[in-house]
Amino acid sequence: MRTTVGWKADGHPAVLRRVPLERRDLRPDDLAVRVDYCGVCHTDLHALGARSAEDDSPLVPGHEFTGTVTETGPEVTRFRAGDPVAVGNIVDSCGTCPMCRAGQENFCHTFPTLTYGGTDRQDRTTTLGGYAREYVVREHFAHPLPAGLDPATAAPLLCAGITVWEPLSSLGVGPGTRVAVAGLGGLGHLAVKLAVALGAETSVISRSADKAEDARRLGAHDLVLSSDPEQMAAARDRFDVLIDTISAPHDVGPYLRLVAMDGTLSHLGHLGTLTVEAMDLLVGRKKLSSAGSGGLPATAAMLEFCAEHGITADIELLPSAQVHEALDRLSRNDVRYRFVLDLSDLDDPDGPDGPNNPIAPA
Repeated sequence: MRTTVGWKADGHPAVLRRVPLERRDLRPDDLAVRVDYCGVCHTDLHALGARSAEDDSPLVPGHEFTGTVTETGPEVTRFRAGDPVAVGNIVDSCGTCPMCRAGQENFCHTFPTLTYGGTDRQDRTTTLGGYAREYVVREHFAHPLPAGLDPATAAPLLCAGITVWEPLSSLGVGPGTRVAVAGLGGLGHLAVKLAVALGAETSVISRSADKAEDARRLGAHDLVLSSDPEQMAAARDRFDVLIDTISAPHDVGPYLRLVAMDGTLSHLGHLGTLTVEAMDLLVGRKKLSSAGSGGLPATAAMLEFCAEHGITADIELLPSAQVHEALDRLSRNDVRYRFVLDLSDLDDPDGPDGPNNPIAPA
């Protein structure tokens, strides 16, 4: 086994503590990746919050990261030591089901192996995520990080970016398409950037007029206030595609009414139960869809598109020792628009988070 160090959940409620971690020895098609930057996703919050006092399965969050190859297995052909790479929230799949054969490993019929909290298909161990200094991953599930993409600001592309790219791409968004993005957070701000770069007429839907300046800076053409009944009425039947990234439970009816005839609302944020009035779909032949992450071909295409158009996330970069601050502020939506952890501080045993000078977790 290989030994690294990372942030592992402990206790109830869960607190992340810096501890030694074991990674598997390299299999023939494996890469060892030094994790340099890892995004902090709402999924990480949910995973930590869902742990019960009886849950003894290991949990190391983090599923959108960039880093550098340090070692390769003997059958690896696409990478060599020193190459910059990016890894998302899926690290294996069956490879044989119709979804995998179609390049949609994210919908694998036997369920894809998640970057953390998943089950390794060979040794049945629990996968541990990217809040760590090293990750071992199959070559097939790592992506070359295109030249020109900053590795820190590119890390959120591997979850937030591909999650919004999937519906924008599959729905054919481009010049002449009218797109609205509901919710200007980690997913939403990337949806705006991508839709604008695809050539769509892009609007933001927000409860707060305070987001208007940010919406314009990101390239949006205007902002519709969801708290203003007159603005919502004026925008009825206006958008061909509406990307709903709102993370809290909410009524999708008002947003469906903004979708044009034969248009689509893609619901990405809150993944709980939805209640939909049939009339909100019937009037205008509207469609309600969803998406989750993306397959390997789509992720590669998204990275190349982002490199071509200079698209990365707006981030706040923190040393990994401040992970509790990041999680706390994320729970209060106090970030514009994505926290990214710098894992290099895990190299220093005498640092504020190191074993020679431990800190009390927040």
